[in-house]
Amino acid sequence: MSVFQRTATASVLYDTPGPKARSRYRLFGVLSLIGVAGLLWYVVTALADNGQFDAEMWDAFQYNTVQQMILDGLLATLKAFGLAAAFSLTLGALLAAGQLSDHRPVRWVCVGFVQFFRAMPLLILIVALYYAFFAKEPMWALVLGLTLYNGSVQAEIIRSGVNAVPRGQGEAAYALGMRKTQVMSGILVPQAVRTMLPSMIGQLVVTLKDTSLGYIITYNELLFMGKKIASQPLNAAGFPYIPVVLVIGPIYIIMCLLLTALARRIEARGRRGANRRTSAAA
Repeated sequence: MSVFQRTATASVLYDTPGPKARSRYRLFGVLSLIGVAGLLWYVVTALADNGQFDAEMWDAFQYNTVQQMILDGLLATLKAFGLAAAFSLTLGALLAAGQLSDHRPVRWVCVGFVQFFRAMPLLILIVALYYAFFAKEPMWALVLGLTLYNGSVQAEIIRSGVNAVPRGQGEAAYALGMRKTQVMSGILVPQAVRTMLPSMIGQLVVTLKDTSLGYIITYNELLFMGKKIASQPLNAAGFPYIPVVLVIGPIYIIMCLLLTALARRIEARGRRGANRRTSAAA
């Protein structure tokens, strides 16, 4: 496609804004920024008037007991996430293989399983598992709920990634006499991984954040510990809800950013490895 054709196609799909339109966009941007800044100022002022930023509100965090509660909650969150991540990826791979199976009953069962648990609200699933089977072990209700839901989503990601590989790759492998298992494991999946890895890691980030639902079933994860800390009144200062949010919230953000950074590093390493193999083949 020539440069002229690309320009013509772009102009059909999207009209380039003129000077007046660009001025309106800039005005709308400035007004939106002012509106957001005004809303933040109102919220911060209201909280400050209620004493949520007073120094006394932060006194709880100087106690070793509170610090240990936060650490225990963080470790419990990472434990639940680690188990749910491993189980959901394993389940997703099995369900994706089932959906791509040549055996119709297997394919129907896996498709029905995936569609059911993708449609099931995660909170309802966790609560149902807790009251039905794991009332004494809330961690496993959380882990199993996260596994069933995120495993179904991972299955769709893997299936879509495999189907996105050009059909000629598989046909060439079959023409060489390879079995389907060999084609999947040696040809299609390795090529699909580079495409589906960002989506898979993104879903793992969702899994990490969804561990906070454990507080509903009294699992001692980070959010539940934060709720316990915030529920303790600090004499006349009141309840330290905002300080707890300002401490717990950044911990979740940092964990998600670290997981995303790890995903980008793995993706970049895989891209470099693919480039080396391409150069060697050339």
